[in-house]
Amino acid sequence: MSGGVPTSPATLHPQVLEQADAFRGNALLLSGPARVGKLAVARAIAAAQNCTGARGPGGEACGACPSCRAMAAGSHPDVLLVEPRATTATGKAARRKLIPIGAVLEARDKAHDYEVHVFEFLEVRPTHRRRVVIVNGAEHLGAEAANALLKLVEEPPHRALFLFLAEDMRAVLPTIASRSARVNVSPASDRAVERAMTVAGHAPDADLVEFAAGRAGVLDDVERVRGALQDARDLGAALPEGLLPALEAAEALEKRFDPAWHPEALRFTWRHHPAHQRARADSALDALQGALEAYASPSLAFQVFALALRDALDLA
Repeated sequence: MSGGVPTSPATLHPQVLEQADAFRGNALLLSGPARVGKLAVARAIAAAQNCTGARGPGGEACGACPSCRAMAAGSHPDVLLVEPRATTATGKAARRKLIPIGAVLEARDKAHDYEVHVFEFLEVRPTHRRRVVIVNGAEHLGAEAANALLKLVEEPPHRALFLFLAEDMRAVLPTIASRSARVNVSPASDRAVERAMTVAGHAPDADLVEFAAGRAGVLDDVERVRGALQDARDLGAALPEGLLPALEAAEALEKRFDPAWHPEALRFTWRHHPAHQRARADSALDALQGALEAYASPSLAFQVFALALRDALDLA
């Protein structure tokens, strides 16, 4: 992404790549917290499985062969990424994440949510070495979709490999979990994160490193994260100054609000407050997100949020 730090799974998660390189089965379940880098690891595994050049000592792809170049360009013919549908039939953002059976079978994709379907994708022989299906959000697989995948997972055409990614293992259907070898993707060390930033030409930022908490995915969007952190700091600085500055800061936050990063950035700014204040501030933020998801007036929702946050942090 624009402004991102190109993190290397081979640097941040070398043991995971080594485990995947030694794996000879049909399905891997990569588990770990949000933004820890599971998708980057999955793509690195897919690249290694199809690499035709001289691979690295840990099994990582060479990065130079035709397959690796296609992977870097995001247009690899042998890799399919399946994710929950992002919108409803009316075009609004989906409130509940779901990977429906339509992702697996073209005939069941009534809303045409997916351009490529798993079953049809696997019918075609690989262009390079091996077809790889990455299911980003295995906990969001519907029962019908999971059952439709079972036959393919147990006897994949052309030795295809399934990579299931999950944050919440408890929500992954047993039929999928029991047929997959589990690999845990743990947060990297702060030193490894700092090293990745330095290699990318960015001076290590103490706040950003602390916010990342070892999650490589944060560094893939570093400029947006820095912007969200600054917006959160600006709001925090305005709150004690009075009601009008707080409302003006809330209005500014509304214009730049990014649901992917601002909620976490806001929580980060009040991490040092007493526990009872943090709990009330979290509740105020939850109420804001709930109002936005319910398509309430954004302007009013942010004003209410600013007032509730001043009260939560004992600044009213």
